Amino acid sequence: MPFENPDRETIQSILQHAENIAVVGLSADPEKTSHQVAAAMQAKGYRIIPVNPTAAGQTILGEKVYASLKDIPEPVDIVNVFRRPEHTPPIAEEAAAIGAKTLWLQLGIANEEAAEIAARAGMRVIMDRCIKVEDSILLPHGRNQGGSPS
Repeated sequence: MPFENPDRETIQSILQHAENIAVVGLSADPEKTSHQVAAAMQAKGYRIIPVNPTAAGQTILGEKVYASLKDIPEPVDIVNVFRRPEHTPPIAEEAAAIGAKTLWLQLGIANEEAAEIAARAGMRVIMDRCIKVEDSILLPHGRNQGGSPS
């Protein structure tokens, strides 16, 4: 059975209840899409946790960079992935191992094996969608219902 993303209501709920978003493949370069998307999500009030083995120990967007998901010392709600599709199954395995709630593969990224790994672990899976775009459409006034933007 081919993979289908959750419906809009479910995606809205995922975003509304998320606090910590680990961004795998987050670049320190402000010109890169991963940096721009993460900065926008941070501005909306989400806690961004950078994951990038080549920048481990450094700081991106004011947050400590971790080498892997397993190194993050706190719970992760969403694992947002900016890596090529062939690199996503091991990321899905790590996301499952840390008990993340959602595996989110960014726009242009899809991998059935990664989706199966995450789904078997009880995670929600979203592929080939931009988290920044979805958040802007589904939560235009911020994550707090009826509240003002963060």
